[in-house]
Amino acid sequence: MRRQEANGRIAAFFDLDGTLIARPSLELRFFANLRQRHAIPMGSYFLWLARAVWLAPQGIQMMRHANKMYLRRVNVRDFPEGHQRQGQPGLAAPRFLPEAVEQVAWHARQGHAIVLVSGTLAPLAQEMALALVVRLAVREIAASVAVCATRLEESGGRWTGRIAGDAMFGEAKGRAVQEMAAEKGFDLAQCYAYGDSVGDRWMLEAVGRPAAVNASWRLETLARRKSWPVLTWAKEKKSRQNSSSTQGEQRNPEEIWENVG
Repeated sequence: MRRQEANGRIAAFFDLDGTLIARPSLELRFFANLRQRHAIPMGSYFLWLARAVWLAPQGIQMMRHANKMYLRRVNVRDFPEGHQRQGQPGLAAPRFLPEAVEQVAWHARQGHAIVLVSGTLAPLAQEMALALVVRLAVREIAASVAVCATRLEESGGRWTGRIAGDAMFGEAKGRAVQEMAAEKGFDLAQCYAYGDSVGDRWMLEAVGRPAAVNASWRLETLARRKSWPVLTWAKEKKSRQNSSSTQGEQRNPEEIWENVG
């Protein structure tokens, strides 16, 4: 019982794009889908460009993550999940990386909370959370998946192009982890986090057990300096001893940290 109570205070925080799923990013796929269906008003492209120029002095990451003006006046029902329900072409959901699912499954079996912390749009992250719950259920693992992602402002059933709250990237990811820990009672020193880019560093630094996954060279450099584990989760499952067995056992992340140093 004490172990279950202790595990209930532990969470595993996962980035999505590049960590749990291969690139291109969810939002880029969504954007391409909207363009293909001519769902973006022409004026919204110009608003996006004007906003990008205004954000340029704050850096490329701010331009990428804090500018959603291309969605201005786009009908919320144009979200691909809604089209699929109506029998119209939707957005093909990307596959989770096999080793990523194994890692998530291990955490879920330990009773750890699973949280997606992503700069992608909240509706897209919610869909991936649901898909992940289904993947776990197939393994007979009952788990819920929480989401911290970029939320969009809506008005009259359409997006305004403005972000509600913070764009979930950089320091905002670290704040989100800390706020959730305070709300849920997580012991951050015992928590895990997985990310692939240097923009995830604040999330990784917020926990006691961070790991760089499919890391960019900048994140790998940082990880080596801080003695964080550096992992590679491939698109295809590898045949090796630490892959999941026929009994469905997952790699124990605790062994990763034991071997660091």
